Amino acid sequence: MSIQIICENRKARYDYDIIETYEAGMALLGSEVKSMRDKQMQLKDSYVIFKGNEAFLQNAHIAEYKSSSYNNHVPERLRKLIMHRHELDKIYAALREKGLSCVPLKVYFKKGRAKIEIALVKGRKTHDKREAIKKRDEQRETAKSLQRSRR
Repeated sequence: MSIQIICENRKARYDYDIIETYEAGMALLGSEVKSMRDKQMQLKDSYVIFKGNEAFLQNAHIAEYKSSSYNNHVPERLRKLIMHRHELDKIYAALREKGLSCVPLKVYFKKGRAKIEIALVKGRKTHDKREAIKKRDEQRETAKSLQRSRR
């Protein structure tokens, strides 16, 4: 499978504990797809909301396509996420009961189709973030020492 990553939301991995991830399609306009192929997209401060029985991506910024004329898109419009009904019901139930959030992690093209990886997340406290940084640094140091010992 050929996957071309467009953008990632690294801050989400830092700010939240990821519980479960899902893959969804997106309903996009032509100028949005062209702009995404130029990697003109940001997921900062974006999240998933539910209206009725459907999921939408809120606050994701896709820059206007430069070569497009009068029929360009609005950069931060609501974008419908395309998923199976049972996945939508599961996410919606988790958001209502457990006090979780749903945020996008990355956007990519898979077999020519725009896909988004969303995750059910729980917010981290400041001390949890510090512990995560310490743990990551320790893992990095052990990986470096292993590489040195193999030489």
